[in-house]
Amino acid sequence: MARVGRLAGALLASTEGAFFLVGDLKEPCDWAAAGFEPPAQIPGVELPYVRLSPVRPVEVAAPLLVVELEGEALARMLFERLVIRRNGSVSERLWRLVTEHEARPETDARWLGLVPGHVWDLVRDSVLRCS
Repeated sequence: MARVGRLAGALLASTEGAFFLVGDLKEPCDWAAAGFEPPAQIPGVELPYVRLSPVRPVEVAAPLLVVELEGEALARMLFERLVIRRNGSVSERLWRLVTEHEARPETDARWLGLVPGHVWDLVRDSVLRCS
């Protein structure tokens, strides 16, 4: 099972021993303190995700999502489901939609990868349109 949390406002996915940063940062990141080498590029609109190189053992901090999808397919799905396409940032509204229905440090979000894309697009459009 993959684990997905937050790092400096972006998504941090731990999957099959690899780490992916998904979406643009919303704040400066102390890469050494987070346990990673600084990436050559930061994800955003043109680059949905990057693979991170850990410099020490890293645990994804709570609150986090637990999902079955693994590898780069997970990183792509997270970008498609939780990132605002026009600016490359993670949508706080969509993140809360997925995480706030449970008051636990871990949210079982296996369903997120099973929702058909056209159905999720309706959800995301509705959530992002609300004020």
